Amino acid sequence: MNTKKFYIISEDILPEVFVKVMLAKELINANKVQSITEAVTQAGISRSTYYKYCDHIFYLEDGALGNSSTINLILRHESGTLSKILDIIAQCNGNILTITQNPPEKGYANVSIHFDISEISTSFNDLLTLIKALKGVEQVTLISMQ
Repeated sequence: MNTKKFYIISEDILPEVFVKVMLAKELINANKVQSITEAVTQAGISRSTYYKYCDHIFYLEDGALGNSSTINLILRHESGTLSKILDIIAQCNGNILTITQNPPEKGYANVSIHFDISEISTSFNDLLTLIKALKGVEQVTLISMQ
């Protein structure tokens, strides 16, 4: 059986054509255009390019989410940082499944959080942005989605 593989790739390294296809899809989904022709014209791509890729590229939150996610964090060893992260996940209707934390070394701790995202109330990207903005969070890395 030929199984498709899926990758999570940062927009920073995507070829421009994929970004333009997503722009066209956004225009269509937000009803900002009357037709696909108008959307692709505004995005600066051809209709054939749009149709070639439109069913193969999605934002992470557009149905590509699974039921759970694992993120790895590098946190400064400051009181309350992990608690604030857990609060954000809970406020967004995420449910913590497991937490693995190494003892702090040289003022930093490595933390892995596996949590249920099937009921989150915001986009996954917005959730990560909220976590990254917290004081004491040095790095957030998406490890997996299942």
